[in-house]
Amino acid sequence: MSERFDVVVVGSGAGGGVVAGDLADRGRSVLMLELGPHRTAADFTRWEAKAAHDLWWPIRFALIDGGAGGAVALIAGRCVGGSTTINTKVALRADEKDYAKWHEASGLVGASGSPFGPDDLDPHYERVERRLGVRERTDWRKSVRTVEPAFRALGAPLEAVHSYTDANCMSCGSCLQGCPTNAGKSTMNTYIHDAWAAGRLEVRANAYVDNVVVEDGEATGVEYVDEEGTRRRVDAGVVVAAAGTLNTPQLLLRSALPDSPSSRLVGRNLGFHPARLVYGLFDEPQDNHMVYPITAHAMGHQHDENGGFVIEATTIQDPIGFATTLEDQNGPIYGDALVEALRAFRRWVGLLVMVNDDNNGSVQLDASGVESYSAAFTPPEQERIDGALDFTRDVLREAGASTVRWTGLLTTHVQGTCRMGSDPGRSVVDADAQSWDVKRLYVGDGSVVPRTLSVNPSLTIMALADRLAAHIDADPHAYLS
Repeated sequence: MSERFDVVVVGSGAGGGVVAGDLADRGRSVLMLELGPHRTAADFTRWEAKAAHDLWWPIRFALIDGGAGGAVALIAGRCVGGSTTINTKVALRADEKDYAKWHEASGLVGASGSPFGPDDLDPHYERVERRLGVRERTDWRKSVRTVEPAFRALGAPLEAVHSYTDANCMSCGSCLQGCPTNAGKSTMNTYIHDAWAAGRLEVRANAYVDNVVVEDGEATGVEYVDEEGTRRRVDAGVVVAAAGTLNTPQLLLRSALPDSPSSRLVGRNLGFHPARLVYGLFDEPQDNHMVYPITAHAMGHQHDENGGFVIEATTIQDPIGFATTLEDQNGPIYGDALVEALRAFRRWVGLLVMVNDDNNGSVQLDASGVESYSAAFTPPEQERIDGALDFTRDVLREAGASTVRWTGLLTTHVQGTCRMGSDPGRSVVDADAQSWDVKRLYVGDGSVVPRTLSVNPSLTIMALADRLAAHIDADPHAYLS
């Protein structure tokens, strides 16, 4: 016999964790299903390979132009808290120009009937920022001070970031392996655990959700496989798909949505916010592995007309990631050159550069249910990518680096595969994040973002999720009655 909840939420990251925790706090009966394990700070140690196994999705790749242009590495969390458990907690709001791109892409309008903008999202940003305890990080370490004069000299001064971390942060550098002091405010330790510990929220980890149950044009629940391998069904008044930008479209594609212009957009318009790490080698130890990444950023090139990129300082991958991704103009570094680079690990300073893109990627499922990811960068996008690398290399050389190396393209900021909009011909969900095609089915993660943000997206995804939770609780369609 099937169980029933007011709301079932698939996923526990920046979107799902906020929706589930907030609705539970509002007194709704909520089940949250998470594919990954439930790990906490007691489990988090700086064991790079183990953390990658326990907390990360296996690295996936989006082939650029079918592979002819290489690939973008897709990095994400797979655990309770999702990518908020392993990210660097940078807290930035959407820019006015980001909102303009949203309206252009999907016709998205807000409650007033005007293009969706700050008036629609700022109250939700404020709620989320209060709950996360967002603060300014002026505690710059030696590695930031090393490069700061070069940013000023080249006309893009560093600014202190705001982040959702508290004073328990010891700048140990292990953010990507999970915060061992709980200073990093993931959805797990801010939205989920309070409700879960008090019995207000049901959390089931290691649960693979196969499909949303759609009956007579309405979502009535989900079918999932639990950690023992037993197939189960759960009924709900509302289903929220929040499995992440790469996984939510797959879930919807497995759920037999009606064929329509809207449903044909599921998995389309994938944006990457493509990034790479650029490293400079210095004469003195910088110990870039023992910092809070990220404490500073350069915003002078944020907008497309100014270059279309943001640089964050400073950060470095742990040794396995560093060794397996390092390259120069000739491609991947190997042999003696790689050995020497690793021996100098303490002397490298890393900068993370993130580039605006135009959502030309996609997520696909073949007839056997096997996923694949594609990317395509237009000449203007490629110009931004190349310009961002050139400028970041110039900064490191200006700072005194004797050698500069970098990684290939990667991302932790995928967005846009189930666009939110006010035009069903250009979006998958409406302005309330409800499916145009299936009543009671909502999408609550980064896949609803209509166009890639010019800044780190996690705070915006959380604000959109806070907005969605308020809408579901208000129950304008009497779905929960």
